[in-house]
Amino acid sequence: MTRWASYHVLSAIAVFAASSAFAVTASECTRTTHVSHGGEADHVDLGEGRVIWRDWWSQEGSATDIVIADCQSGDVLQFRTAEENMNKRPPFDRTEDAMAIVAQHEKGARVFATLGRMSDDLKKVARDVSVEVWALEPCACAAFYPGLRGDKEAFRLEGL
Repeated sequence: MTRWASYHVLSAIAVFAASSAFAVTASECTRTTHVSHGGEADHVDLGEGRVIWRDWWSQEGSATDIVIADCQSGDVLQFRTAEENMNKRPPFDRTEDAMAIVAQHEKGARVFATLGRMSDDLKKVARDVSVEVWALEPCACAAFYPGLRGDKEAFRLEGL
């Protein structure tokens, strides 16, 4: 191998090592995000650049929120499926009903399964339903679709 070829091979290895040092796996996305009282779990690749996960909270009260993100656009649908002792609202758990709505939408063509349409249907069973655009790449997108980051701020695990 010539010196020039050796240089290119070493450069490629260095670039790969540097980029993989900051690569995030789906298992790393399952983590506590709020000092033992809240976190993210159950990250799933829905295909076609879309991911879903569960945000949880448990301190005196408990709550479960579901988040669906389009990794390319940054569009994010969030909704609460269960809650108890979080505020003055009565407790509820409509996780099964909400996930059935998500599954029904995900079975169809993505062009029709928009986050806006999902949001409209979820408002019938879930609470605090919202669609917004995130400028920060979610962990699940970094794990499953790092090539779709675009101009969003790259996700980094704390401590890296």
